[in-house]
Amino acid sequence: MFVIPGSGEGSSMIFARRQAEALRRQGVTVGEFFLRSRTAPVPVGREMLRFRRELRGFQADVVHAHYGTVTAMFAAVGAGRIPLVITYRGSDLNPCPGSSRVRSGVAHLFSQLAALRAARMVCVSRHLRARLWWRRGRATVLASGVDARAFEPSGREAARRRLGWDERTPAVLFNRGLDPRVKRLDLAEAAIGVARRAAPELRWEVLDGSTAPGMVPVLMNAADCLLVTSDYEGSPTVVQEALASNLPIVSVEVGDIAERLIGVRHTRIVARDAEKLGAALAEMVETPRRSDGRRKIGEFCADRIAGRLLEIYRELI
Repeated sequence: MFVIPGSGEGSSMIFARRQAEALRRQGVTVGEFFLRSRTAPVPVGREMLRFRRELRGFQADVVHAHYGTVTAMFAAVGAGRIPLVITYRGSDLNPCPGSSRVRSGVAHLFSQLAALRAARMVCVSRHLRARLWWRRGRATVLASGVDARAFEPSGREAARRRLGWDERTPAVLFNRGLDPRVKRLDLAEAAIGVARRAAPELRWEVLDGSTAPGMVPVLMNAADCLLVTSDYEGSPTVVQEALASNLPIVSVEVGDIAERLIGVRHTRIVARDAEKLGAALAEMVETPRRSDGRRKIGEFCADRIAGRLLEIYRELI
């Protein structure tokens, strides 16, 4: 039996929920705990009491914190003698241009200190593991994983009919996330401007966190290319979703994307330059075609990742 605490930091909650579902499919009994407050001392103290009360009632064998910073530190303090696993996803160890220096520094310090308490750690990429100050030998590199049944090639024409898009209009998908500064929305806008010199009718669809999860696979199949311009990433799930959907990708070199795209047709790693990115986009959408990224699904299938996590839990128990 396992408890997976999480909080509203970034988009970690949806990743934690999806991973919990994948673990349930492996036969694991999962209890979920989400922090209601992460800043004010009194509410956090109340959350700690609630957390420990739920742990006792659930009789957890392992506590798994799905993020660093306050979430990991909270779990480190509250788990007591129960083995703790921490998953680091990106901004909990990477620089955060969108946050103040003090806030970012404190958050990263919490991430690093919590690692001292963790029995095992999971980092979504090798470069993220390299940012740990200590105990890297306890860290396993595992992607967050995507649902291979939800994200699969289903036909561009059918997806466009569902969305009401014109069949002939090229379309680029971009995930700006909850912090457009980290995702470099400004660079993406400039690249789209360059691409529109060659393809004036180019459609630009931006995911801002409000898109219903069930519509993301439809957008992946309807679009002609995914654009990634982030300054920092761990292992972006949107790239794994695009690969699972055979959606072509144009990206800067960030996180583990270059590794993910090795050997995949109709994908490009481009310099962090608007002119070069825009030219690559224009070339990619000139003649719409699909990639063969689906063949790499074994690297990041949610059920496979859950199986690896279950092995870690069993070792700790």
